[in-house]
Amino acid sequence: MAGPRICVVGSVNMDLVVATPVLPVPGQTVLGGPFATHPGGKGANQAVAAARAGGQVSFVGRVGADAFGDTLRAGLEAEGIDITHLRVAPEEPTGVALIAVDPSGQNTIIVAPGANAAVTVGDVDAAADQIARADALLLQLEVPLEVVAHAAALAAGAGVRVVLNPAPAQPLSDDLLACCECLILNETEAEILTGVLPSDWESAEAAAARLREHGVRQVIITLGARGAVLVGANGVVRQPGFPVAARDAVGAGDAFVGTFAVGVGGGLAAPEALRRAAAAGALATLTAGAQPSLPTAVAVDAFLAERERS
Repeated sequence: MAGPRICVVGSVNMDLVVATPVLPVPGQTVLGGPFATHPGGKGANQAVAAARAGGQVSFVGRVGADAFGDTLRAGLEAEGIDITHLRVAPEEPTGVALIAVDPSGQNTIIVAPGANAAVTVGDVDAAADQIARADALLLQLEVPLEVVAHAAALAAGAGVRVVLNPAPAQPLSDDLLACCECLILNETEAEILTGVLPSDWESAEAAAARLREHGVRQVIITLGARGAVLVGANGVVRQPGFPVAARDAVGAGDAFVGTFAVGVGGGLAAPEALRRAAAAGALATLTAGAQPSLPTAVAVDAFLAERERS
C-alpha cells in the first residue's frame, strides 16, 4: 500500500564532519579526529527521513553544477525521492555544512548555503501541481524565507497540511504561521521565537502556547533526550524520550520531523505520530552522520516493539 505523499521544499548540502574531543570556543583551535563527508541539508535530510518512514517523497530545491551536487542528486534518487524539481544553479556551489561532533554526540554546525540561496518562488510555482497533490508539505528555513512563505501559502490554499521546522530560527510573520498545521522546533529555536527557554515540560508548554497565539494549529517542541511536547486544540501530549547510548545527535531532529510528517500525512493521530517521531529521533543518534543515521519504518517498529516488551 502506497504511503502518504510528502513534498519537501528545502536545502541540500554536503556535510563536512570532523570528530573532536571538545567543541571549540571562540578563539580556540582544537586538534580533531576522523573526517568524513555525508549528504545533508535539513530539507534533504527530512526528505530521506520521510522516504524511509514510508512516504512517497518529492523534492523542490537547488544544487550547484559540481561534484557535490551530482552526488547529492544521485543519493536522493537512490532513496526513491522524485527529484524532478531539484534544479541546478549553474553559477552557485552546492551548499555545504561544516560540522564538529564531540564524543557525547553534541555538535556545532556552520552552513554555507550556496545554491540553496538561489531557490526561487518560481521554483515553487513550477512544482505547484506536485505540492497541491501532497498529503503534507514539509518546510525548513535553509532556503530564502520568501520562498518558504510562498510555498506555505500555496499549500494552505490547496488544503494541504503544512509542517514547518523553523530552523535556523528567525522571526516569522503571522501570515506564515497561520498557514502552518504544525510547527516543530527545538529548545533553542523556541527561545529565539518566543523569549521562553523550554527548560522543562511546563516552560515548553508555555512557549508552545505563545506560538499557537499566532495561528499555528499544533506546536511540537523537542527537548533532546527528555522527549517532546505537543500543544494543540485537543490539549497537551508529553512524549518522554527513549533512553539510548547516543553517539551523534546530527540528524536526530530531521529524523523526528520527517517521521512525524509521514505519520500525520498517513492519517495517524498526533500522539502516535509523535511517539514514532521520538523513536526515530532516538535511533538516529546511534549512527554517525545525518542521512546515514535516519531509520526506516521497520527499524522504528522493531525499536518500539522492544520497548513495549521491556
